[in-house]
Amino acid sequence: MKKLELIQVIAKEAGITQVQAKVALETILETSTRTLKKQGRFALAGLGVFTVVKRARRKARNPLTNEPIVVKAHKAVKFKPAQSLKTLVN
Repeated sequence: MKKLELIQVIAKEAGITQVQAKVALETILETSTRTLKKQGRFALAGLGVFTVVKRARRKARNPLTNEPIVVKAHKAVKFKPAQSLKTLVN
């Protein structure tokens, strides 16, 4: 589902305009991003938990040239789905 499609669904289901739905969605996305950056964790009941994890520096290979490269240490976002979401999908 694309962002525009999600905005249209939110507007229809909530009985609001698409502009209001866009503002609501943008607010949720900005808040979750800001919370992840500050606290390293963002939980949304019924959906799951997003956490920031540290990835160590590692050696890898370039798949095109097969040359060894070094991947720098970095942070990544990890998602753990809620049990209700797992049950619904399965």
